[in-house]
Amino acid sequence: MTYCLAINVNDGLVLCSDSRTNAGTDNVSVYSKMHTFIWPGQRFFVLLSAGNLATTQAVVKKLNNDIPAGLAPNLLTVNSMQEAADYLGVVSTQVQKLHTSRDTATTSFEATFVFGGQIAGQAPEMFMVYPQGNYIHESREHPFLQIGEIKYGKPILDRVVKRDVSLERAARCALVSMNSTIRSNVTVGPPVELLIYERDSLGEGRRIYFSEDDPYARQLSERWNEGLMKALQDLPPFPWETETKTAEDDGRVLNFPSNA
Repeated sequence: MTYCLAINVNDGLVLCSDSRTNAGTDNVSVYSKMHTFIWPGQRFFVLLSAGNLATTQAVVKKLNNDIPAGLAPNLLTVNSMQEAADYLGVVSTQVQKLHTSRDTATTSFEATFVFGGQIAGQAPEMFMVYPQGNYIHESREHPFLQIGEIKYGKPILDRVVKRDVSLERAARCALVSMNSTIRSNVTVGPPVELLIYERDSLGEGRRIYFSEDDPYARQLSERWNEGLMKALQDLPPFPWETETKTAEDDGRVLNFPSNA
């Protein structure tokens, strides 16, 4: 399975993906699910992929090959992020149809993508592109998108990620979201890739690769676990816990009525 997420805040974009692919319990491999297309000073695109590996690889290859082949539209000719998302949707559905026409079994060739980036003179944007080729934009209230195993890492995003969060804090939040997913689902695993793109930089950004035994990733996980335990301990007690403690301090015994 897969877990990928993208965050769009005022200062730029944060993208994070795992690298584990599964074709059965005895066939686990590592493939990058983060792909960048960059023309410094002009445009920056990043693609996160989930779904059938043959489809995602073929889509990425076509996105790269359409440019030197002079086929239009392509990532260099589109005039907006929305046009780029339209183009990606068309490429994805074409690839799926081609694979399906060759298949003699009942294989699913569906793939889902998170596509983000910026074109010079325009605001950064990101879209989730579905297998059918249609897409959605992130919401104002929740400026993030997820694909794959989304349920384990979503709570922290819901609570923390807002438009005014700094890039670095959003990046740490993305790593915690990924860490929570990895701990709860064995089909998602390292290496983890993180990309931090500063708004209007139109460059490569900061791309970081976290292996399974990376010291920073391990420290972040330990700190988060410690923080959760402390937060649990600091939660307010039930009323009867406070009353029991007071009675013990006074040397008295209180008998509480049964609800049965």
